Amino acid sequence: MPVSPAMAEDLAAAIAKLYTDAELALLDKLRSALLQGIDSPLWAEIKLRSIGDLRSAVEEVTTALQQDANGAVGRALAEAYGRGRQAAVAELGALDIGRELQARRVLPGAPAVDRLAASYAEDARPVYQRITRVVLDTYRSVVTRASTSVLLGGLTRRQASQRALDTFAQRGVTGFVDSSGRAWELAAYAEMAVRSVTARAAVEGHIDALAEIGIGLVIVSDAPLECPRCAPWEGEVLSLGPGSGPRTIRAERAIQPSGLRAALRPPETIAVHVAGSLLEARASGLFHPNCRHSLAAYLPGVTTRPPHHPTPGTSYEDTQQQREIERTIRAWKRRAVAATDDKARTRANSYVRKWQAEQRAHVAAHPDLRRKPQREQIGSAR
Repeated sequence: MPVSPAMAEDLAAAIAKLYTDAELALLDKLRSALLQGIDSPLWAEIKLRSIGDLRSAVEEVTTALQQDANGAVGRALAEAYGRGRQAAVAELGALDIGRELQARRVLPGAPAVDRLAASYAEDARPVYQRITRVVLDTYRSVVTRASTSVLLGGLTRRQASQRALDTFAQRGVTGFVDSSGRAWELAAYAEMAVRSVTARAAVEGHIDALAEIGIGLVIVSDAPLECPRCAPWEGEVLSLGPGSGPRTIRAERAIQPSGLRAALRPPETIAVHVAGSLLEARASGLFHPNCRHSLAAYLPGVTTRPPHHPTPGTSYEDTQQQREIERTIRAWKRRAVAATDDKARTRANSYVRKWQAEQRAHVAAHPDLRRKPQREQIGSAR
């Protein structure tokens, strides 16, 4: 059974809900703090004086989130690693080496799991610091802008507060930037990070199991609607060792001829073109979040390269347009949560329905796409 990032997606989705709930709680606390006493002439003074209370409330949410998330991530990584090992067992089950692998027992606390858990905790630490700063900066900004608008005879304080809350809800708790320079909202960033690290744990469990029984080559699947980063690696053989770059090697056939005469001859070898190492492929983008590709053991003389399956009428850009519509739906759903009155809530919900209709039309126009409502929920990174 090949291993792929999708093997651990359900684990990441469960953890992402922790961040989604936290983000909604933060949005509600910010809205409540701003609306309390909003009709008082001393509102701005009171708000700036009570910023310590908001800080305490935000820090309470982030501390609980950090503790819950780190524990859940550790458990998810152990489960993903185990799934990766079991995939190797299932993949090679018909061969003697598969039975040998089945007999081995590896504890969930494997070094790879501990390393990935520590790496995630270190990478996530700045996220929690950023949460408090973003919420408090937004709070100060709203108070200042709302007061100025009233003094200048423009918007009412409530209208100015709603406008600022809409902006905050539209983008979420942002400031988390990935290697490509994309800014993420809190829950989406967390889900992306968790899905990435659990997918890596599954792949590590798989390749660790293969390495234990001397398999040093793997092959990448063909996946429809692949992205430009993955396309160069489709159907290619990769090495698990330190070597890099494309090359042709001589490898022993996985299944040798039988009989006395065959036993007296040296093991039979065949030429295998290796496109590079798995490390190289991952560094260039293979197995990125949302990657549809899988990885399987390559047995020389047994494994065949997968045929390419084109998807006429649908392009990778069409999938990205679908992702953009999903992000827009989530943004309007957050604005509905941030609404300070029924009018603002009704307007936000009307835009949710409008973009949901846009999504239905887009999917209907591209039969190779599938609508997944969970991607339109607040907090989804997909």
